[in-house]
Amino acid sequence: GGAMEAAAKGVFVLSNLAEVVERVLSFLPIKSLLSAACVCRLWRECARRILRARQRVAWVSALEPGPADSHALVRTLARELERVHVLPQTVLYIADAETFSGHEDCHEQKKARKRNSKETAIALEKLLPKRCQVLGLVTPGIVVTPMGSSSNQPQEIEEGEAGFALLFPKIDGVKIHTFHFSKDSKNRIFDESKFAEAGLKNNPDLRVVLLFGYNSWKSGATRFLHQIVNPLNEKSIILAGGQVESFTSLTSENNNAQPGDACGVVGLAFSGPQIQSATVLLDQDVADERTAEAAMQRLKAANIPEHNTIGFMFACVGRGYRHYKTKRNMEADAFRKFFPNIPLFGFFGHGEIGCDRIVTGNFVLRECNDIKDDLLHGYTTVMTLIHLGSTK
Repeated sequence: GGAMEAAAKGVFVLSNLAEVVERVLSFLPIKSLLSAACVCRLWRECARRILRARQRVAWVSALEPGPADSHALVRTLARELERVHVLPQTVLYIADAETFSGHEDCHEQKKARKRNSKETAIALEKLLPKRCQVLGLVTPGIVVTPMGSSSNQPQEIEEGEAGFALLFPKIDGVKIHTFHFSKDSKNRIFDESKFAEAGLKNNPDLRVVLLFGYNSWKSGATRFLHQIVNPLNEKSIILAGGQVESFTSLTSENNNAQPGDACGVVGLAFSGPQIQSATVLLDQDVADERTAEAAMQRLKAANIPEHNTIGFMFACVGRGYRHYKTKRNMEADAFRKFFPNIPLFGFFGHGEIGCDRIVTGNFVLRECNDIKDDLLHGYTTVMTLIHLGSTK
């Protein structure tokens, strides 16, 4: 009798007391929370309030290679999506080019198995919500912060299998959207009306644009990149990014097919009055611990809030341990010293986009040097902070 009475009280509480239900459901990862929302109207309303409160960026890191039949990022994302607490609205994933679609040797006399980059990209996209916009890139090297804590030591992985997926939920006051410009072989002049269609023109809330050029070895690729970058080179906008090996996913496009031999630019645009951001450029003269830390001090001087902020590092393949005389992880270590609680992500690529530029809460530019308009570089590193506003 006592057990039945206690059970009845439990049913009453979980059917009527929203405060208790919301507290219990708040411990659930996103997939379990969405299932719980189907139980009844009370649980659905509690789940909605919990979802609205989960506005912190999450990420999945893949650092350990595994069986040859799939990339580490596919396996890790499949496992970790059962545990994440945010509902992704936008996803940026970056994986190493060598193993994302490279040959994998099999045992004995079996034929070497080759991963197909398109198949790998489809496998990643299938794991994510259908309405989620996804931008996927492959690059020669990866910069990633291991899962678990924003204060974990970021790793520069210049060789070997690695990748990460940044999961952006819906954030009040922030709009994130993908864009894609492909070079038209018939027209030498870029139609700038496409900027407005992509939300990159006549948008007073535009704060940050991450740009990634692909097939940069093609004839006309550099000129095309200039046509994209120059109209966006405004002091109220942070521009950062680099040249990647290729892009593999862009699910917000009507046609997701890779454009083959074409060259172009893909990216993410961040709009919202609460966004603050800053970039610094580490040029060729930054070649030891002292000069790397001096660059981080310039970034620290921007006074970007560390809470709800993510860092990006876009470096040349010629830097890393070769540039720093075999000392590994130099720039990521320097970043962590000055920003102990901001996760860092990025890649080693074939060219960098950015400059010293700071957009603060008052949107007043304070430049750290005389370089104002030169945004395309080689043999450099661009460090970027993006603050997405305070969370409740």
